[in-house]
Amino acid sequence: MKKVTLKTTLSLAVAMASTQLFASGFALNEQSISGMGTGFAGRSSSADDASTVFGNPAGMSRLKRQQVTGGVAAIDASTDINDASGSQRGTNKGDMVPFTAVPMAYYVKPIDDQWAFGMGVYAPFGLITDYESNFQGRNFGSKSEVKVVTFQPTVSYAFNDKVSIGFGPTINRIAGTLESALTTPLSPNDGNVKIKGDDIGYGYNIGVLVQATDTTRVGLTYHSKVKYKLEGHTEVSPGAGTPSALLKGARYDASLDITTPESADLSVTQEVNDAWTLYAGTTWTRWSRLKDITVNNDGVTASSGGLLAPSALNSVKEEQNWHDTWAYAIGTSYKLNKEWVLRTGLTFDQSPTNNTNRSPRIPTGDRTIFSLGAGWSPTDDLTIDVAYSYLKEEKVNIHNTNALGQSYDAEYKNSANGFGVGATYRF
Repeated sequence: MKKVTLKTTLSLAVAMASTQLFASGFALNEQSISGMGTGFAGRSSSADDASTVFGNPAGMSRLKRQQVTGGVAAIDASTDINDASGSQRGTNKGDMVPFTAVPMAYYVKPIDDQWAFGMGVYAPFGLITDYESNFQGRNFGSKSEVKVVTFQPTVSYAFNDKVSIGFGPTINRIAGTLESALTTPLSPNDGNVKIKGDDIGYGYNIGVLVQATDTTRVGLTYHSKVKYKLEGHTEVSPGAGTPSALLKGARYDASLDITTPESADLSVTQEVNDAWTLYAGTTWTRWSRLKDITVNNDGVTASSGGLLAPSALNSVKEEQNWHDTWAYAIGTSYKLNKEWVLRTGLTFDQSPTNNTNRSPRIPTGDRTIFSLGAGWSPTDDLTIDVAYSYLKEEKVNIHNTNALGQSYDAEYKNSANGFGVGATYRF
């Protein structure tokens, strides 16, 4: 049994990034519909509802009634692919991101004047991309589906009416399925390489909230890194007509070590008067953890996979060289009357990728996001929130080659529309 490295540009961590996501890299921003309306400005300082379990667990101390918050965000993305060229023939439709929904749910219960307990279920990372079957860059990624679901029990403690802290361990499950076309010499038809894997990892979310003045709140939240060792399998399916001596169909046990990055969010909420509130915030994410990707497969030999297997399933690492990113957001809300509050926000979000290592799985550039939202409270017990965001990215270029001499170059221009609806009920 010989262990070698699989390099087909569909490594699991690389594929966890896509144009449909409203945060850099493969992070998701959709954990709060009320926060979505202000572009997530003030995420760690607003504490408007039970979604503060994610935004800043210390904010639970501001919620004086037991409540549940739930919602769903839907993302509709589009991509223009231009100036495409490569060793393969094919199409470049750019319609690779299906209409995607991201759910969330939270619960908070005040215990006394100092302690509160909460729980949250949300998706901090994830994607789904599915290119057309004749996509020209199919050798560098044809389909990706990765989901991370987090459960977070949480407690907060208020030292006084000015300062509170919160902490919650996170239990995170990651699962992914990734595919790429495998085109070999002496075969007119494409084969396929498919990787599946999953794991559970553990981390934490900690925050502090300070009521600096009667009208000013400052919040700081830290989301820890989470280490995973995904276990699964790799399936290799040669194209029709491929000589078995050259490449055989095979299934190998596969594993991948990956660490999702830590992040820190600092934000300020400023109440201007009874109607207007301003929000500002910045988020730092340590994407520089993603330097390269290695998927290990057990048993890849010429005898088990054909003469081409060891070279087709190359032993060279896939370089990523991502860098740390900053996101900046400003927003405001206007309380129209007792029932209605209107929101808007503007976000600037850096991409962690670079022009040398970017692939069709991560064709992302720096982003500008404009958001609108509203909250309607027909009673003191119920609030319904809606939000809309428009994302536009800078143009980026992709230059990919692999050990089989295949190549793909293209220019990507991405945009997306996000829609959110949620509700908070207070007991």
